[in-house]
Amino acid sequence: MRNAVIERKTKETDIKLALELDGSGKSEIDTGVGFLDHMLTLFAAHGRFDLSVTCRGDVRVDGHHTTEDVGIALGEAFAQALGDKRGICRYGDITLPMDEALILAAVDLSGRDYLGYALSLPSCKVGDFDTELVEEFWFGFARRAGLSLHLRRLAGHNTHHIIEGAFKAAARALAKAVAIDQSAPDVIPSTKGVLA
Repeated sequence: MRNAVIERKTKETDIKLALELDGSGKSEIDTGVGFLDHMLTLFAAHGRFDLSVTCRGDVRVDGHHTTEDVGIALGEAFAQALGDKRGICRYGDITLPMDEALILAAVDLSGRDYLGYALSLPSCKVGDFDTELVEEFWFGFARRAGLSLHLRRLAGHNTHHIIEGAFKAAARALAKAVAIDQSAPDVIPSTKGVLA
């Protein structure tokens, strides 16, 4: 079973997260940040990951710590669930349309953390959600998961569509990357012999 349970508690957030990579897309999300809940729900659905997240954070201040720390916890869960990454496809990418928005997502489960973030969001808010937190989420995720992730807006002017497209695209690219390569299920896909 490729799964993980993460508990992360700081003075700012208290997170419990469970992830199953080989799931069906079920989710139970309650972070206290409505827009983030929406994004994580569709992330689970489009990646076919089973995901449970609860977070009690200092949302009376704003959504920053909750959004960033949930990204960190989700990255830790991916790293834990993948183990030594034996048999994975390693790479995944997609160009995903979301109405007028067009998003490219590409991932390499290399063990080296990098975020290439080029979403260029037109609005600073979606509802009461600060859109600059999208980058904070993905930065924390990429750093703790130990992967290279590129997110790029190729078209689009509706901020909600761009962000939603990015979460869907990232999920689908990750689903490809974490999938087991049936032609080499016992091989670590690196000439170095490790992905770390």
